[in-house]
Amino acid sequence: MRSTVVLGLTALLLAAGCAAGPEPAEHARSAGPGGSPAASPARTSGGPAAGDVAHSPNVTHVANVPPAAPFDRPESWGTDLAFQGDHAFAGNYDGFTVYDIADPEKPAVVSRVLCPGAQNDVSVHGNLLFLSVDSPRRGPRCDTDRSATRVGEGWEGIRIFDITDKARPVFVSAVRTECGSHTHTLVPGNDPGTVYLYVSSPGPEPDSRTCPAPHDRFSVVEVPVGRPAAAKVVARPRISGAEDVDHPAGCHDITVYPEKDLAAAACFGDGFLLDISDRVRPKVLQRVRDEKNFALWHSATFDNAADKVVFGDELGGGTVATCDAGTPANRGAAAVYDVVGGRSLRLRSYFKIPREQRPGENCVVHNGSLLPVPGRDVMVQSWYQGGVSIWDFTDAARPREIGFFERGPLDDGQVGGSWSAYYYNGHIYSSDMTRGLDVLRVDDPLTDPARKVRLAELNAQTQVSYAE
Repeated sequence: MRSTVVLGLTALLLAAGCAAGPEPAEHARSAGPGGSPAASPARTSGGPAAGDVAHSPNVTHVANVPPAAPFDRPESWGTDLAFQGDHAFAGNYDGFTVYDIADPEKPAVVSRVLCPGAQNDVSVHGNLLFLSVDSPRRGPRCDTDRSATRVGEGWEGIRIFDITDKARPVFVSAVRTECGSHTHTLVPGNDPGTVYLYVSSPGPEPDSRTCPAPHDRFSVVEVPVGRPAAAKVVARPRISGAEDVDHPAGCHDITVYPEKDLAAAACFGDGFLLDISDRVRPKVLQRVRDEKNFALWHSATFDNAADKVVFGDELGGGTVATCDAGTPANRGAAAVYDVVGGRSLRLRSYFKIPREQRPGENCVVHNGSLLPVPGRDVMVQSWYQGGVSIWDFTDAARPREIGFFERGPLDDGQVGGSWSAYYYNGHIYSSDMTRGLDVLRVDDPLTDPARKVRLAELNAQTQVSYAE
């Protein structure tokens, strides 16, 4: 059975500043002659003390909503976020929360839905909400407990809720998927009456009936929007090729850019560029591997033009301190790739936060999204106890941080920090694993134009374009 702590955080554990100080000019691992990565400048040491908050001068912490019952248990960890209109939806290992964010400085809880099932990755579409369940349960409904049967015999997959009344979400149906659903990505169909979910999960598992070898595929779930109870698995495209001990099969996360018919898949030992013009039959355009610096390909983000992709390496699985002085700047980092000719990937640089964290602070690159700044490539990204970083990769060879927010360390050995940080309609929202929802504002001439872009809905792994 998968470990609740380690695999619930990352799906797989692989071996492997100052609040108002000046921003480093360059702290990424930049490309040298010939496009090969060059050495990084030294990172700064130190950081906020326990209980304190640090941030760059251009970032303001405007609100926090702390955890409350029923999400106040030791492992009621906050996870991913999705947005729709004036609402934010926050996944939690024990269910999900709906927030009213009409006033970002005064976010209010609309409802908390108790529905345990690691890790409850969340997305929304119209009046539907989808949750990923990646720990075996006795059944698909929220009131079923963790499976005590043989390995692989419990239920895992996608739960579907009706959120027409956001104060009273209603469980509608569920779809079982092979090896469960660690994460999923919402993909609009060519027919507006249909959406698809690309379901990612680790595997295989020894002696498992529901996650047997080989597990070199992901699942495609078709959801008729008007009849969500009819949702079903319609395809299992092969992606990661032959398995081997060093590169486990399965994907961790897939980011799609439907307008470009492209997807970038982070599949543990490899990164992929996919053609998704046929939503049910994606085609691999290129597979890349970084055996020197990447341990766990975790997530991906396109720039607005889809001529760059940022892949993240979750070295240590999210439970380990990899932002400390003993870990090189090009490990547990983000990697910037050019998309050449729309069909191939070329590595340009690495980026890592410049503030060394303490040895007891779990810290590694995690979930983020673009800020819609015309003419620039800027994104916000979570780093667990490393906090939230805003960085510019317009120059793919020389990415640089332009702002940050960070809390002091938790007690030694306690896992926590920002799981996901996304920009939505003028503010940054961060899901802190143990401290709830944080709302940040960035005031900077470089990022201020992003405030003009308004979205009706945001699922960060389903990218949409903005006007340049």
